[in-house]
Amino acid sequence: MPDTNIISQTHLIILHMFQISGYTFIRNDPVQHLLPTRKLSHLPMLTLQQQIEDAAELLQHAHHIAVLTGAGISTESGIPDFRSPGSPWQDNPPVGYKAFITDAEARQRYWQTRRNLSAQVALAHPNAAHYALVELEKMQRLAGIITQNFDGLHQDAGHLPERVIELHGTSREAACTLCGNRSSMSELQQRIDAGEIDPCCPLCGGYMKAATILFGQKVPDTALLPAKKLASTCDLFLVIGSSLKVTPASMLPHIALRREIPLIIINLQPTSIDHLADVTINQKAGEVLPRIIALLR
Repeated sequence: MPDTNIISQTHLIILHMFQISGYTFIRNDPVQHLLPTRKLSHLPMLTLQQQIEDAAELLQHAHHIAVLTGAGISTESGIPDFRSPGSPWQDNPPVGYKAFITDAEARQRYWQTRRNLSAQVALAHPNAAHYALVELEKMQRLAGIITQNFDGLHQDAGHLPERVIELHGTSREAACTLCGNRSSMSELQQRIDAGEIDPCCPLCGGYMKAATILFGQKVPDTALLPAKKLASTCDLFLVIGSSLKVTPASMLPHIALRREIPLIIINLQPTSIDHLADVTINQKAGEVLPRIIALLR
């Protein structure tokens, strides 16, 4: 039975030697995950340009990339997120699913909030980060996008619809909470604007709302299962603009990590798994992602 302490000490010595010579182990595999990077790029001594180059090098070796996007990618298009300072959601928290189903006043608040934000969302357009991901798809490196956003900006940027998994639904359609009947969101919004306070499904009488997932509402298997499959088959996992605080999205990077898959995180604020990532960049995605993609050959 080998002495694990001696093995660990040996690995540390070898790791130090490779770091000195300009190489770094990606996690604990000394054979399959040896890449010519200066250091692990979440260490603060690296410059932004070095972090960008390290991210590009990892992407260069990948051909089946899974991307998880959160609200941070859409804030650069003018859509507010839930947690940033100054967000309108700080003073008016979103209505949860249980309250929506059981409380008529909560449903009225829900529709009032939608009325206030719908014009803002309608004016939003894809930004540089969205278009950079489209370039990744054109390079045939992108396996798919899992998005926590329901604004449709990935599709507007030019992604094939089948490449985008909308984990939290879409705000562009309406859905009945009882029978699931779908209808045009613009038509339902017209009913609201015309004075209808609590719109119901014309088929079953259930409550209508946007086809999005509210807090406390279960993510349907039709979205979750493909997302898990993508995380379990990708050869690199890229997180963009997500705090990784909301399940089940937060568990998806761990599915990839269990297979020793490289992880890159681009988010303005630190996340709880930055220490597990091969590269972390705390900058706006629209400023750094195009620079990373431009380095790919």
